[in-house]
Amino acid sequence: MGFAVPPAPQVVVPVVDGGAGFPVRRVYCVGQNYALHVAEMGGDGREPPFFFSKPADALVPGGGDVAYPPRTANLQHEVELVVALAKGGSDIPAEKALNHVFGYAVGIDLTRRDLQSQAKEKGRPWDMSKGFDQSGPLSVLVPAAASGHPSSGRIWLKVNGVTKQDGDLGQMTWNVAEIIANLSSYVSLAAGDLIFTGTPAGVSTIVRGDMLECAIDGIGKLAVRLV
Repeated sequence: MGFAVPPAPQVVVPVVDGGAGFPVRRVYCVGQNYALHVAEMGGDGREPPFFFSKPADALVPGGGDVAYPPRTANLQHEVELVVALAKGGSDIPAEKALNHVFGYAVGIDLTRRDLQSQAKEKGRPWDMSKGFDQSGPLSVLVPAAASGHPSSGRIWLKVNGVTKQDGDLGQMTWNVAEIIANLSSYVSLAAGDLIFTGTPAGVSTIVRGDMLECAIDGIGKLAVRLV
C-alpha cells in the first residue's frame, strides 16, 4: 500500500568508528535524577523516577548548529548520559536490565524552562517545554562492548568555555538498570529506544550565539552552537 503523504525519514544516530547506524524508535527521559539538581529545581528526597518523552525527530545527532527555539525567554541546558537499547520487553528485572543495552551517548536535554514552570504551576503536560524541534542534541553512540556499563565517571558541560555543570554518574539517584526496570513497568520497551537519564546540578540560561561543550568520561564529547 502506498502513502497519502511522504513518510518521515528514519531517525538514525551514528555509531562510533563508523559502525552501522542506530535507528531510533522512541526517546524517553528521566526527570530530576541527581539529588543536587532536584534541590535546585525545588524538590527534596529520593522520589520514585518519573518519565517524559521527546519525539525522535527532535534529536540532533552529532550536535553542531542548533536553532534557538521560539516562544521562550529562558532556554536552559541539561547534559545527560543517554542509553540506547538493543532489545526491549516489559517488567524487565533490574538484575537483567543491562543485558538490554546496546550502548551509550552524551546528550543535552534543551528545556524551555519558563514554559516548563508554567506547565508545572497549572498541572499541564511538559511537551512544549521539552519536546520542541532540535531539543535533543546527541553524540555518536559507543557500544557497551567498548565502553562497558558506566556507573561512575565525570559528566560536565561548559558554556562559552565556562564550566556550568560538573558531576559524576555515581550521583544518579536511580542507576541505569533501575531506570530500565522501572520504565519497563509502564511501557513495553523495544530495540531502538533511547533513554536520557537525568542531569546533574548547574543548569543555566543560554542565548543565541552560545557555544556548549559537554562530555562524559569514557563515553564521548558533544558540541552545540545556538543559532
